[in-house]
Amino acid sequence: MTTWLKGRSELGVSVVLVVLGVLVLTDALSIPTDFAQRGPVGPKAVPVLVGSLLLIVAVLLARDVLRGGKGEAEGGEDIDLTAPADMRTVLLLCGAFLANAALIGLVGFPISGAILFWGAAFALGSRNLVRDPLIAAGMSVVTFLIFNNLLGVPLPGGPLMEVF
Repeated sequence: MTTWLKGRSELGVSVVLVVLGVLVLTDALSIPTDFAQRGPVGPKAVPVLVGSLLLIVAVLLARDVLRGGKGEAEGGEDIDLTAPADMRTVLLLCGAFLANAALIGLVGFPISGAILFWGAAFALGSRNLVRDPLIAAGMSVVTFLIFNNLLGVPLPGGPLMEVF
């Protein structure tokens, strides 16, 4: 069995796509029809479309792999595929994301988002101690204003909510 699966790792991607598609469709079909209806297209339309497309892509990918198709190796990147993963960067990015998730309810999105943006820049190698926090704060405030004021998606403002 393992020799048959060797060289067919894309089947694992197909399985993940099927699981995601079923999950999305299950959640979509459990949405009440009277929930937030604001036009001819109900709230189920996009999730049902996305779930269906996930299943279609999974079937097409599995069919291609079973017929001998293989994904092409990435040729445009100048990387050493034998080098180990940079776990320090991955852990720093995870830490920035988890800090954002833990702090967003306490200090609001503008502050927690700035920590997230600065942490991501730091994890990816930027070490400018003046520029990076300023850009992170600016990006966070602009993102907050766009979502909260223009798009109508309320984000927790925290102590800065009174300012905006």
